[in-house]
Amino acid sequence: MKIALLGAGHIGQTIARLLSGAGDYQVTVIDRSEAALRRLDARAVEVRQADTENDLALAAVLRGHDAVINALPYHCAIRVATQAREAGCHYFDLTEDVAATRAIKALAQGAPVAFMPQCGLAPGFIGIVAHHLTRGFDEVHDVKMRVGALPAFPTNSLKYNLTWSVDGLINEYCHPCEAIRDGERTELLPLEGLEHFALDGVEYEAFNTSGGLGTLCETLAGRVRSLDYKSVRYPGHCALMKILLEELELRHDQETLKQILRRSVPTTMQDVVLVFVTVSGLKHGALVQEVFARKIFAERNGERSLSAIQITTAAGVCAAVDLFRQGKLPARGFIRQEQIELDDFLANRFGQAYQQLRHVESIS
Repeated sequence: MKIALLGAGHIGQTIARLLSGAGDYQVTVIDRSEAALRRLDARAVEVRQADTENDLALAAVLRGHDAVINALPYHCAIRVATQAREAGCHYFDLTEDVAATRAIKALAQGAPVAFMPQCGLAPGFIGIVAHHLTRGFDEVHDVKMRVGALPAFPTNSLKYNLTWSVDGLINEYCHPCEAIRDGERTELLPLEGLEHFALDGVEYEAFNTSGGLGTLCETLAGRVRSLDYKSVRYPGHCALMKILLEELELRHDQETLKQILRRSVPTTMQDVVLVFVTVSGLKHGALVQEVFARKIFAERNGERSLSAIQITTAAGVCAAVDLFRQGKLPARGFIRQEQIELDDFLANRFGQAYQQLRHVESIS
């Protein structure tokens, strides 16, 4: 299968290595940055420098490929999906942006190829887990989805290090959050709904952020009483972000905020990803709660060290592409993450990244 992979950042590099090493994929990595492309192993993948924000350039590099994986910033999603349809390529991405996903769903109507956005961790794997758990209930009451990509060793006042895209981070902090309340679909404010909990002896906070539910609000409409998604951080982070975004009004000057974060908040490869889903409802007349919880840690292995967010995000999209290639997903049209069976995902050679890591047992 010939793959056009757009984006040679940390996530793109990991996707390229996984797919090229699998033996079933011929990968061409495309980026506007020559420096980023030089970091790739030219013996394993082809590289092409191109302006990924130019429609004509995109059309030229996508032709002749079976599928495109878009690992560019979220604001490129609609452009790339449009050109993928024109080129006759199946489309996969990692976007958390709600508006982009709605536009891609419209593009998928009547298309001869498949469109599967939101193939990362959240949205992505978290939705597969939540949907799987709901299917075991006769009547579903509440679905709570919590995900955090956190530094293993927080040292600053924000108790945060940059582990992924700053663009994506600010996007999810600034846009309305889909949810279901009392059986009705609604929108919640970002950075609201603050709660505290502990896992494995560590204290956390969680609050509303945009995009993590993927398409679950639509899929579970009429079947659940409440459904929501929150990002997990260490205690105190939410209050400081509210100062920046609301009191200092940087919500209206996001480019300045991004510059501040890139300049002042270090990146880290020593991170941990927390996945925590609870579903409650009735089984055989009894009120029951089911929990799925994992902590996934960075891999420190000399020159090939991987952060936890690289592992989980790349595993998500690679497993989706692999299951599609195997015929376990529809061949055309819009594909939701929750159409993937959890057992198929965890048994997949890429999805096994979530299986091989330590479960969290203690929950309070």
